[in-house]
Amino acid sequence: MALSPVAIDLDRALGDTRPLWDDFLVDAARRYASIAPLDPAALPEDRGAAAGELDRWAEQGVGDWRGALERFAEDRAPVHFRPTADAAAALRALAAAGRRLGVYTDAPAELAAVALAHLGAGRRVELVETGAGARERLLAELGSDTAVAESREDLVRISESGREES
Repeated sequence: MALSPVAIDLDRALGDTRPLWDDFLVDAARRYASIAPLDPAALPEDRGAAAGELDRWAEQGVGDWRGALERFAEDRAPVHFRPTADAAAALRALAAAGRRLGVYTDAPAELAAVALAHLGAGRRVELVETGAGARERLLAELGSDTAVAESREDLVRISESGREES
């Protein structure tokens, strides 16, 4: 019998991407001010919705904000993302047990990919869902028996006990 998959909240269980996101928004507002004004405080808290607004903002001549986010994140990731021993051990244990691992976040895909790489999780994770509704899409893909790690403590507990708590 196959073990149930695990859906992992990137920001709460592995590494919080929001501070780097916030730094990017401040930098983008400053950098592109002469092209199109951007007020980071006016963007929605949900980053999936914020990304939609940034897509519209970029149409004013800013261009590829997602590429700029990826470059910004790559440059600053070592300061923002450090793997923790307990999360790394939990991911190793879950992968070694043959559990399918998925990660979800409302952050844009470009930021999530950089974070996962710097947190040492990229090669252990099979599925990544980003943006608005990411959790729901991931759970639909993984199935109804999926265990959900909404925090680092959940991730460790699931890896140690084998219990599927959601």
